[in-house]
Amino acid sequence: MGLELYLDLLSQPCRAVYIFAKKNGIPFELRTVDLLKGQHHSDDFAQVNPLKKVPALKDGDFTLAESVAILLYLSRKYETPDHWYPQDLQARARVDEYLAWQHTALRTSCTRTLWQKMMFPVFLGQQVPPETLASTLAELDRCLQLFEDKFLKDQDFLAGSHISVADLVAITELMHPVSAGCQIFKSRPKLEAWRQRVEAAVGEGLFQEAHAAIMKAKDLPPADAAMKEKLKPFMQLLLQ
Repeated sequence: MGLELYLDLLSQPCRAVYIFAKKNGIPFELRTVDLLKGQHHSDDFAQVNPLKKVPALKDGDFTLAESVAILLYLSRKYETPDHWYPQDLQARARVDEYLAWQHTALRTSCTRTLWQKMMFPVFLGQQVPPETLASTLAELDRCLQLFEDKFLKDQDFLAGSHISVADLVAITELMHPVSAGCQIFKSRPKLEAWRQRVEAAVGEGLFQEAHAAIMKAKDLPPADAAMKEKLKPFMQLLLQ
């Protein structure tokens, strides 16, 4: 058996892995894991990733969890073009710096924005207190400002003049609030110009393909009682 990628494209890190593999012509078998149906908690999937999270990779007898580890594994195994994860010491350090920061900053605020603004009221039928959503949106705005000032600066991409895995991880995160109706690029011309460069580097068709599911998330049928029960621990975290 060749390379298998366990993904749900509603997940932002799954989209980053999917785009990276497709853009670099890496052959893989897509194994879809439906998060909203709780398939990541199945015994079968736990054999692949005991952490019960996506993305996950299976390459023969070798399994790997965590999106950053998967991206770097693919870049090394398939010897993808250097710009994705540069050999230059300082350029690579910039990629590493962003990847280390985003886990507890941009990812958190983008995920909470998606769920509090759209998934709770539309999918779960639960209204979020206005002050909770306002606080989340303020934190998202703060993270976006840090993203521009600290990481993007006046560069074309996060690591310089070429796209890297850091840009893929970032753009897939930012499409979460976009799918919830947030106009995050409208008042930020620098961010919008970067988004256009990333989409052009990836290819418009692939970019739209990877984001089709999340952009249609607002049309998901309402969750049933069983699904709401499964999601309850996750829901509580998103309202803290």
